[in-house]
Amino acid sequence: MNLKKIMIGLLVILSVTFLSACGEDESGKYTPDPQLETEVENFEYTNQDGETVSLEDLKGNYWVGTFIFTNCETVCPPMTANMSKVQSEAKEKDIDLRFVSFSVDPVNDDPKDLKEYGNNFNADFTNWDFLTGYNQKEIESFAANSFKTLVSKVDGYDQVNHGISFFLVSPEGTVLNMFSGTDQEEYGQILDYVEYYKKD
Repeated sequence: MNLKKIMIGLLVILSVTFLSACGEDESGKYTPDPQLETEVENFEYTNQDGETVSLEDLKGNYWVGTFIFTNCETVCPPMTANMSKVQSEAKEKDIDLRFVSFSVDPVNDDPKDLKEYGNNFNADFTNWDFLTGYNQKEIESFAANSFKTLVSKVDGYDQVNHGISFFLVSPEGTVLNMFSGTDQEEYGQILDYVEYYKKD
């Protein structure tokens, strides 16, 4: 069994194991629990406006990360639409939260493409960055090491295999929880988690 197959197997297990976790304390109050607690690797990438965005820039803020690409015709459009819903709701509730969409097809996704893509989903770029500016191997390694999620592009094909999760990251750069980006019951909990963690 080669390394790629082993990695895919582990990621499938992680996806099944780390469903959004929450419970109740002794008083019966909502108590989300961290699931992953992995550290996001340092990075400096380029956003939709051609500006550099680094992990250091995100420090001090809770943020939600996900992996998409602009030519995706299956899961990416609903995922990005759902992220836009979370962004709008956060604004309505005055919850300070940032959003980051990492392109998993950096060769084809330049800043202009990402800006157009974000506009298609009414993204507010004041706190939502669409990132590129790395090579394919870098994003595959970054996704696996930082978020324990799969990104894999087969040479000669436009399709990219990637996870559909939204990842909640702490102000210190620790990945706390993962939520399905297509299941409203899951991604709809993100703001509850943020509010709970901020009170802690």
